[in-house]
Amino acid sequence: MVNIHGKIAEQLNRSGIFLTKTEIECLEITDFGLNDFYNAGLIIHTYINTERCCAKELILLANQVCPEHVHPSSAALEGKEETFRCRFGRVSVFIEGNKTTQPCVELPADITNYTVFHEVVLNKGEQLTLKPNSKHWFKAHGEGAIVSEFSTTSNDDTDVFTNQKINRASRLSL
Repeated sequence: MVNIHGKIAEQLNRSGIFLTKTEIECLEITDFGLNDFYNAGLIIHTYINTERCCAKELILLANQVCPEHVHPSSAALEGKEETFRCRFGRVSVFIEGNKTTQPCVELPADITNYTVFHEVVLNKGEQLTLKPNSKHWFKAHGEGAIVSEFSTTSNDDTDVFTNQKINRASRLSL
């Protein structure tokens, strides 16, 4: 993997978001088990995740996708409600609704693993709130994006991805 830490540091620097050396060393870097990090991948810094709330920075490199998924309800817990606020760059969030006929980003090559195509483009300073059990996916535009996520508790182990090959627990050690 070509200098991923340098790309992450550059993105954070350009955004004005400061993370300590320890926080950067502890970033969660995932390729979702697909072995195609620069197309389908995500870098996550978790500030807090308790039984009541969660706050994260979601860092996407240029044109990177976080694949389609849902945070389902269970008998013990309602699905995750989350607000995405774009802090740097632009990101397209795809949700249920009327299909966007000419999206601003190129759709993923493995399009059979995506079912929702209503595009909401978030520019720096804009936000979108998703209700529990909302299927969604997102893709950074050409300069990449950093998105703050504010949500109810996050339990990534219960996320359900449309692509059955995805392993959410997959982590890259760089």
